[in-house]
Amino acid sequence: MLKISSLLIIVFFLILSVTDYGYGQTAQPKSFTHADTLRGSITAERAWWDVLRYDIVVEPDFNAKTTSGENTMTYKVLNSSHPDVMQIDLQVPLNIDSVILNGKQRLDYEREGNAWHVMFRDRQKEGTVSKLSIFFSGKPREGIRPPWDGGWTFARDSLNRPWMTVTCQGLGASVWYPCKDHQSDEPDQGASLTMIVPDTLVAVANGRLKSVVKNSNATTSYKWEVVNPINNYDIIPYIGKYVHFDGSYAGEKGKLDLNYWVLDYNLEKAKGYMPGEVQRMLKAFEYWFGPYPFYEDGYKLVDVPHTGMEHQSAVAYGNWYKPGYRLRDGSGTGLGLKWDFIIVHESGHEWFGNNITSKDLADMWIHESFTNYSETLYVDFHFGKSAGNDYNTGIRKGIKNENPIIPAYNVNEEGSGDMYPKGGNMLQTIRHSIDNDDLFRNILRGLNKTFYHQTVTADQIENYISENAGFNYLPVFEQYLKTTLVPQLILNFSKDGSEVMYRWTNCIPGFNLPLVLKNGNKKIKIYPAEKAKTMKLSKGVKAMFDKDSIVKMYYILVSS
Repeated sequence: MLKISSLLIIVFFLILSVTDYGYGQTAQPKSFTHADTLRGSITAERAWWDVLRYDIVVEPDFNAKTTSGENTMTYKVLNSSHPDVMQIDLQVPLNIDSVILNGKQRLDYEREGNAWHVMFRDRQKEGTVSKLSIFFSGKPREGIRPPWDGGWTFARDSLNRPWMTVTCQGLGASVWYPCKDHQSDEPDQGASLTMIVPDTLVAVANGRLKSVVKNSNATTSYKWEVVNPINNYDIIPYIGKYVHFDGSYAGEKGKLDLNYWVLDYNLEKAKGYMPGEVQRMLKAFEYWFGPYPFYEDGYKLVDVPHTGMEHQSAVAYGNWYKPGYRLRDGSGTGLGLKWDFIIVHESGHEWFGNNITSKDLADMWIHESFTNYSETLYVDFHFGKSAGNDYNTGIRKGIKNENPIIPAYNVNEEGSGDMYPKGGNMLQTIRHSIDNDDLFRNILRGLNKTFYHQTVTADQIENYISENAGFNYLPVFEQYLKTTLVPQLILNFSKDGSEVMYRWTNCIPGFNLPLVLKNGNKKIKIYPAEKAKTMKLSKGVKAMFDKDSIVKMYYILVSS
């Protein structure tokens, strides 16, 4: 009886260890609510219309910690057989005060949690372009630990003066303004943000400053505009005692305007620090990824109270004007202390995250894995390939392998934090497997050209890399993104050392990662599989099977 009970317990825990993918996850599957579906899926009330433009106005009250404003949303009707209801997202505790169609017709609406259902009186025709003005107000959610927790930040600078901004990636832009809060639909014709602030403060946002209007009530309205498509969560207000200096970069598409908005007491420090870091970043990233994707809107850094975020054309900066990540090096090699992590990493998102955006939050690895790998490529560009390898290997200590990188789709679920170091190591593994840096660089540049200003799926990215690499890397992506298993290469050498048997274990069925093994200027390429293969070892070849050398190039385990 005890033996049977023990066996049942073992079987029970084996079942618990199986994931939706059939292997490797240790955590329990998560349950989701109707609210998660409303937030994360393309509902019928979202599917029939396309956002063309946002024109947002917001007036924050620093002392009361309240906001009020409006979003005039230009949209296009995609099909005539649509419901007469539109889903707009605005998170509690903010409220919608009124909704007006084309400046004339007041519409009814009702709330369902964070989703609002706007009812139209007449069915709109396919191809029609209209404007919907949504007025809102209330006491918005505050970010407790920004940028990791989203919402408004009502802070004070070191001189005790008001300093305000927003962080909202993942949580969603609807935490501070009404919108279609789904990553798949960006305003194709850009957006404007007007901030009405006390005339003792300065307001900064994405893109270019279009107007400054002094109002009669001791406030000033600052209007900023981007002409390119932009993620909802990238549209951000920055309000404080800002001053400005500028510069330029001679880039692949010509002159790129550079602007720096910093607190007044940081001005001289910023002038001596930021431009050099930005120039080095742009030089490396335009080499690897292609032209900066938003020349029309320029590039800027903006002082913030938190560490930093990748807000398109207006990167948030809070790294103390010091190298590393607030003087820390995630690689443990010392290489991460030779450059400013926030300027490099958050600017890397201009290519992966802002230029190329995942349609579903579940594919956030497209943003974070490539941008994490941009750090390795930055080190590679400025300090050499060996240094890049060292940096990439060093960041593996941050990999936990507790949950897969890709979670459930259509519920606004964010995957494991392993999307950063593990995703970056996955890309390094594929790069070494391709063993052609010119080709690999062309793939990275090709991604940014092919999917320029687009929202994408994981399949599109994975298929593009496979097709252009000339090899099917889809099982490799599945292994690293959908399981917590680390591939293990088994090496069995004959007693006389004349041959080796090798195979994969701890892998999904069909895992097919090719390995290029090197010894000085010599190299071989092997194609391990689940079934063992045998190779004769000529003079000098055995050294290519050095465990430490293999592990440094590939995120795998090796046992012999």
